[in-house]
Formats: sequence, structure tokens, C-alpha cells
Amino acid sequence: MIARGIDGCRGGWIAVSIDAADRRDFAIFSAIAEVLVLGAATTMIDIPIGLPERGYRGCDREARRLLKGAASRVFLGLRRPLLGCLSDYPAANAWGKKTDGKGLAKQAFNILPKIAEVDAVITPALQERFRESHPELVFARMNGGTPLASKHEAEGLRQRHDLLMRHGFAALDAWLARLRGTGAKPDDLYDACVLALAARDAMAGDAQRIGAGEARDAKGLRMEIWY
Repeated sequence: MIARGIDGCRGGWIAVSIDAADRRDFAIFSAIAEVLVLGAATTMIDIPIGLPERGYRGCDREARRLLKGAASRVFLGLRRPLLGCLSDYPAANAWGKKTDGKGLAKQAFNILPKIAEVDAVITPALQERFRESHPELVFARMNGGTPLASKHEAEGLRQRHDLLMRHGFAALDAWLARLRGTGAKPDDLYDACVLALAARDAMAGDAQRIGAGEARDAKGLRMEIWY
């Protein structure tokens, strides 16, 4: 039984795995389809799954509430029709504003290709083991409910490193050395690590979920976030 955490990185996806014997490793893949064929009891991925036609997802609003002062780390306004505007930010932003008065942050627009890649392969059946998560929520849960400092700051990176070391990632420094030249950044690795922990917790029945019972999208995908 394997728990896996996946985060997007430059050029692909970084996946961290934890097996039943607590052996841990990571690998980088160019396409999400390569990860799907590996098989895992539970996989957590930092990418929105389940997209509304309009408006904001309830799970995103709740995630922002839980993150308090770090609410902006959860993107709002990702809607299914925007998948048709992958290379034109002004058009995507204008569509959002015209359709329901909700524009799109540039950072959210930048992950649309990753969202489209996952959306092309995800199904309601696959969603039973391949679930949306958010590393900021998992880190906050593991930190007693308090969000960590920004991952774009040295203090935030240190906090993530130290927390992961305390939760069994003894080889983390060696893994960071292996990242060199791959295009993946330390915070990509940290996010994948904490999502693997969330996947392991879910397998044990200890993970939490927001958005349970929320209406499904046009593909029948649940709009929810595990952490």
C-alpha cells in the first residue's frame, strides 16, 4: 500500500511516495499520466479537481477561512470554461469579469495548463483514490492549525524543512541535492512531501476534508479538498 503526494514543478510533476514499511522516495515525471499508471492506495495532488461553470468553489472559500491571514495562498475563480484560454491571460481575465464579475489572478492563470492536464485524465471513479489537496492546509494542520510563513521567504522554507524532518523525512537534505538541475524547486519537494503525509493520513482515516457534499461539476467530479 503506497501513499503518494504530487506537486507541479517546472517541466512536469514531482511525486513523493511512502510505502507500508515507511520507505520513502521521490521521482519527477514529465506527464501526470505517467504517475497514474504507477498505482497507489491514495494520492494527494495540489491541483484543483472539479471546476464550476461560474463563481467560486465552496471548498476554496472554506480553505481561505481556515488559512486566515494566509488566505491568498488559495486561488479563487478557476472555472471550467477558462480551460479554453490556456495561452491568453487578458482573454481569460476578461471572460471571468464579463461572465460573473470575477476576474482571474495571474498566478491562477499560470496553473491552468496543469489543471487541464489533470482534467483530461481524471474521472469520478479515479477520484476515489486520486484526490485534490492543498499543502498549505496540510502544513497548517500539522502545525496546530497555524499557517506557516510564506514559502517564498527563508523562514517559511526553514519551517517546512524542519516540520518534515520531524515527520520522518530524514533524507530530505539528500533529496534537495538530487533536485539540482531538474527544474524543481525546494518548495515543490516540500509540498509533495507533506501531501504524501496527508495521503498516508487519509489511508488511516485521519485526514480531513472540506467541500464534502458539494455539487459535482459537469464531469461529475467532486469539488472538495483533503488535508
